Amino acid sequence: MKTQVCIIGAGPAGLLLGHLLRAEGVDCVVLERQTPDYVLGRIRAGVLETITVSLMERLGLDARMKAEGLWHDGVNLADGERLIHIDMADLVGNRVMVYGQTELTRDLMDAAPERDLEVIYEAADVALHDVESDAPYVTYTSDGTQHRIDARFIAGCDGFHGPSRKAIPASVGQEFERVYPFGWLGILADVPPCNHELIYANHERGFALASMRSNTRSRYYVDVPLTDKVEDWSDDRLWDELAIRLGPDAAAHITRGPAIEKSIAPLRSFVFAPMRHGSLLLCGDSAHIVPPTGAKGLNLAASDVHYAAAALTGFFNKSSNEGIVAYSDTALARVWKSERFSWTLTKLMHRFPEDGPFERAMQVAELDYIATSRAAQTSIAENYVGLPV
Repeated sequence: MKTQVCIIGAGPAGLLLGHLLRAEGVDCVVLERQTPDYVLGRIRAGVLETITVSLMERLGLDARMKAEGLWHDGVNLADGERLIHIDMADLVGNRVMVYGQTELTRDLMDAAPERDLEVIYEAADVALHDVESDAPYVTYTSDGTQHRIDARFIAGCDGFHGPSRKAIPASVGQEFERVYPFGWLGILADVPPCNHELIYANHERGFALASMRSNTRSRYYVDVPLTDKVEDWSDDRLWDELAIRLGPDAAAHITRGPAIEKSIAPLRSFVFAPMRHGSLLLCGDSAHIVPPTGAKGLNLAASDVHYAAAALTGFFNKSSNEGIVAYSDTALARVWKSERFSWTLTKLMHRFPEDGPFERAMQVAELDYIATSRAAQTSIAENYVGLPV
């Protein structure tokens, strides 16, 4: 099989890139190791920045998102004594959309056949070849038979553990990583949220987050030691802990219910550079990971896809190589700013095991500054809604 772009990974990044390329008449094929049901079963992010919403609007795939999603004009930081409201709409004239990543992926997946986007699921043993050349190719196995796709470019949208980043020689790439000493224990339940906007809480017992996927489905988190297991946390124990950490006002509005899904996710900050090597472009988690504190993971993938789609369509439709050459530097400039925001917010809202009285005093001072400074709130709002692309 021959195509112009072979996309590895049919998560939101790969599907979004595929749709953007097909809308501009660029031939592409998407390869996915898992089944469609498995892809949709991943419980992930739910806060969409302006860039992600605008790409769905550009594709004309925003109808269900606009009908079922929730516009949020603000976000809250809790310090145990007060709720600090960051009014994004007032401060920066922008807002975010709460719409589950699963639902966004479903919209992209359902539209693929009618948009002539070919997606090959259950593609095993995917391997990238000759990425340094102008004629790279990908091999994979399906039903016991090996297949080959020849392309001009390969887009690696296959996540942190996928084969794309590994195709770049160690002598070329550099990894930057910070592994955090805790994980997020999350519970998803069909109960109304305790607040109409997200609450990030810094409590003496640890971090907590109250979020939602809809007006009837809530997502809550607490941070736990990496040694903890899901089995250690019954639903009742988790609800009790959330009520303590989120504070009495939020606790009074918590509706408890059985977990639809419960899991512990480790936290890390990770960046791989460069994001392009020869004819291979990396997008999303294959190139970077952010702690979920700033809700940047999916949105960073969307901005990567924005840059990659522009570079690839420029190459094929305008015979311009400028976007391809600039892709890594352009994408990484925004990646590092988002990594900074996610790291800063994580440090602010979590109690780290190595921290002492000084570090705690700095958190108190920072939260007090944010509570009393419009400039500080504006900086948070600007980053939370998403920096320009």
